[in-house]
Amino acid sequence: MGIDVGGTFTDIVAAESWSGRVVTRKVASTPSEPHRAVMRALIALLDDYEQRPALEFLAHSTTIGTNALLGQLGLELPRTALVTTHGFRDVIEIGRQNRSEVYNLFVQRPPPLVAREDRFTVRERIDHCGNVLEPLDDASVAEACEGLRERGVAAVAVCLLHSYANDAHERGVARAVASALPDAWIVRSSEVDPEYREYERFSTTVVNAALAPIVAAYLERLVRELRERGVATPLFVMRSDGGMAAAPRIAARPAAIIESGPASGAIATAALGRSYGARRLLSFDMGGTTAKAGTILDGVAQVAHEFEAAGRTHSGRAVKGSGYPVRFPFVDLAEVSAGGGTIARIDEAGALRVGPLSAGADPGPACYGVSDRPTVTDANVVLGRLHQEHLLGGAFPIDASRARASIATLAERLARGVEATAAGIVELVDDAMAKVLRIVTVERGLDPRDFTLVAFGGGGPLHACAVADELQIARVLVPAHPGLFSALGLLEADLHVNDVLPILRATRDADARALARFFGESESRARDDLLAQGAHSATIAFRRHYDARYRGQSFELEIEHDADPGALAQRFHDAHRTRYGYDVPDETVELVNARLTASGKIAAQRHPERSDAEHREVERSGRSVWIDGAFADLDVHQRGALENGAQLEGPAIVEEYDSTTYVAPGWRLRVEGNLLALERTER
Repeated sequence: MGIDVGGTFTDIVAAESWSGRVVTRKVASTPSEPHRAVMRALIALLDDYEQRPALEFLAHSTTIGTNALLGQLGLELPRTALVTTHGFRDVIEIGRQNRSEVYNLFVQRPPPLVAREDRFTVRERIDHCGNVLEPLDDASVAEACEGLRERGVAAVAVCLLHSYANDAHERGVARAVASALPDAWIVRSSEVDPEYREYERFSTTVVNAALAPIVAAYLERLVRELRERGVATPLFVMRSDGGMAAAPRIAARPAAIIESGPASGAIATAALGRSYGARRLLSFDMGGTTAKAGTILDGVAQVAHEFEAAGRTHSGRAVKGSGYPVRFPFVDLAEVSAGGGTIARIDEAGALRVGPLSAGADPGPACYGVSDRPTVTDANVVLGRLHQEHLLGGAFPIDASRARASIATLAERLARGVEATAAGIVELVDDAMAKVLRIVTVERGLDPRDFTLVAFGGGGPLHACAVADELQIARVLVPAHPGLFSALGLLEADLHVNDVLPILRATRDADARALARFFGESESRARDDLLAQGAHSATIAFRRHYDARYRGQSFELEIEHDADPGALAQRFHDAHRTRYGYDVPDETVELVNARLTASGKIAAQRHPERSDAEHREVERSGRSVWIDGAFADLDVHQRGALENGAQLEGPAIVEEYDSTTYVAPGWRLRVEGNLLALERTER
């Protein structure tokens, strides 16, 4: 079973191990208490069986980390302290020179997660090679511990200069703090982020420390309620990099799940690509609050190693300096505030705008019957693309007249018709989503025309044709259960363990024996860790890779390991040319970090079988849909009634429990087993 908590809905997908049948459930999220929706969906699904089945495998993705950093009510961050080297008290506040708004003289940096009075220093010094320049001063450590006791902090981040090269002093400070504050969470930078660049390392450690009490309490409460309900199986949690880990390990490194939810959809897309032999896919996930895009190459979701938690985005790009740097691997996605619940408005200049605010699950779009603010979902209702009476197979009633009234408030101010205004809202959101797909293709040196678009989420199949037209993508796939596809990704994910070794030397100076020793020892530790979490030994695999750069560059590219250090430079030249369009063959290439990624499948994990969709006789209906400035009567097909090989010429609509697919003019739909394959007929 996989349970994905989104901003609007909580999705659950379960695969029956005795039949391979997929069972789904979708309920409204409860943002202030996310575990409530999780438990309600899980218990309701299990209670549908006359004899409740046992759970063999349970995976979960959550947005609790992001929500806490964004200041959501009920998830206030605990009082956190920092212990660092004398003279470096303000590193987390000074940060980098980059500004989130270059021309705004009054721009505000995100507030530090540790108040200045809660930052303590100790006297010690280690250089970048790990040599002790000044021994750890016990008196200053004792003084810091006394200050921590007086403030009653819940978590402490221990970040000493150059501890990635030698962590002896950090371990000494951590032992002293643990003795002084036995109930506090203590996080060492050398444990969670042993890499150079002190600001990013300090920030990563502080974010982990601040989130640890919240994430640990959430997972403990969820596990306790599961046990009270008779669910004894271990709980696994999706990490930001698309792998999973057992809940106790997540509690120790909570920053690893900040991007937990978005990663699930990319992993499901990668699994779909491997199953159907598709090498280049774009994941397009449009949910209730955001739209996300990622790239799948040769069955693997692309991963980056740093992001800014709780930062802002602009046109799909992360705004540097607007969040808290976190150096944990995460699935490389571009995201924009363009979901079904995104609110449309008139700006100060009198122009129509969509986003960034979202109606979320509460109050939701106007058609849900509570709010009067117009959203993208309301626009689709007005245009006739969505059912005029209900969603979720009749389980979720909607009010089409309320949706129309909300759009009419904008239309009146624009002096346009209601339908024309609704069409304008849809065009704006389509354009915003096309931009994020350009970011993960064109800006990565990739041609989107070489890819197949996989559209999912509640709104993805509804907007897929328009987005594909913008990028000249000729083929779109809509998977089974598209509105719950991210939850399905939880059933496809592997366990992941990562390790890193800072190197900071030219490829020609790399010590091949030292690197081989690191990879060998790291693989041994990772294997033990994966087996302890329940991985099947025969499925464990390792990947060796590096962060590399030209000397003097500030950012790195990832390259694969080669036993011959001399070949690494050429691998970097090739990677640089692919990304930026040029390389500098005579320039020195530096290895910054060596990385190991270990993966393994959980022994109890059962993947859903890919059988043809279940067909049933459903009466075909029709309704008027706004197309190119006028209403046209379209056939509305039920997906479950379409047989394998069936074809539909656009325009047409295909409805199912959790989503609606709009086949635009100039497109053709063909049923290919569990997939709806859409192809452009007009080039």
